Amino acid sequence: MADLAGRWVPGGLWVLFRRVVPPTEARRAPRGDLRARDRETLAAIIFAAASGCTWRQLPPVFGSAWPTACRRFAHWSREDLGQAPRGHSRRARCLR
Repeated sequence: MADLAGRWVPGGLWVLFRRVVPPTEARRAPRGDLRARDRETLAAIIFAAASGCTWRQLPPVFGSAWPTACRRFAHWSREDLGQAPRGHSRRARCLR
């Protein structure tokens, strides 16, 4: 899985991402699972954007469930990390 994340989020991109999104501590989710890793989740988000698939169509090989990718995208988008491209909404929609 690390190799897949490395292909979709190469080292240079990961360094830039970390400059604007601080790391989060590893903690257990309410169900007791470990929190999904940010790099794998970012790879899933980039895959969804590049392929045009919906959140629900994300392949499980990324290690992040589709609701996790959608929530993190929405959270990172709300953090006001930069301007959205002209004509694009900054608001993420998670269709269930």
